[in-house]
Amino acid sequence: MMDINYELYKVFYYVAKTLSFSEASKQLFISQSAVSQSVKALEKKLDQTLFIRSTKKVRLTPEGEILFRHVEPAMTLIQKGEAQLLDTENGSGQIRIGASDTICRYFLIPYLEKFHKAFPRAHIKVTNATSIRCVELLETGQVDLIVVNYPNPALGSIYNVKKILEFQDVFIANETYSELKGRHLSAEELLKYPILMLDKKSTTSEFLHALFQKYQLDLVPEIELSSNDLLIDLASIGLGIAFIPDYCLPRKPENLFIVETQEELPKRELVIAYNDHIPVSKATREFLNYWQGDLTS
Repeated sequence: MMDINYELYKVFYYVAKTLSFSEASKQLFISQSAVSQSVKALEKKLDQTLFIRSTKKVRLTPEGEILFRHVEPAMTLIQKGEAQLLDTENGSGQIRIGASDTICRYFLIPYLEKFHKAFPRAHIKVTNATSIRCVELLETGQVDLIVVNYPNPALGSIYNVKKILEFQDVFIANETYSELKGRHLSAEELLKYPILMLDKKSTTSEFLHALFQKYQLDLVPEIELSSNDLLIDLASIGLGIAFIPDYCLPRKPENLFIVETQEELPKRELVIAYNDHIPVSKATREFLNYWQGDLTS
């Protein structure tokens, strides 16, 4: 094992992240000459060229890219550890959450409000992304925990996954399709109507396509969007039958009704996932405690 000073890797990280010796020197509060000397020292110890330098730009060599892929998560962990040590006893600090806009709006907001009132000094950062993309954010250390739909093929075994809500997906339509009221449609009959659904990069899309494939049917949606709210709006004006989670149904659906199916759709879950092998901030622990009594592995 090579005995290389941590500071050399730190300088390398900032240069690789910014692709600029001058910008790295500003962020590290050291001279540009010191940055350059540190990089040269690391390259000498590793016997590898890490950067391609020119008068206009800096870029990583293939060897530099390999090293950066390993150094970046390590630096993220160190920074998280430093932030955790700065947490005060009253719960200040930072909590970073990954969740879709639908989950934020229809599920998380009351909990975020409760947390903010209890810990007003804590900084809350919410990153909106699909449930599949949220797992990627967790893997790269960009968030501390995620609230996502489950089943989720992207979730591996390294995460602590806790169920916090069971929900049912439903098909909804407006009076344009009033002839469907009181009927129970088969999957094949549903395909005769325009289906409105989330786009292919979502767990909901994968779930619905799998349901139709179960009956050897190919689902070709009329419209694919990234927002359940927009799906509800389009269903409200009669553009088709929207597929949405029941927890985001309007409380007063006005002209909307649920289109019943012959077979009951499988239930899904909302889960919280986090890596319990990585230390989290006090703020994150306090937020997780909101579901401690309800959480089941």
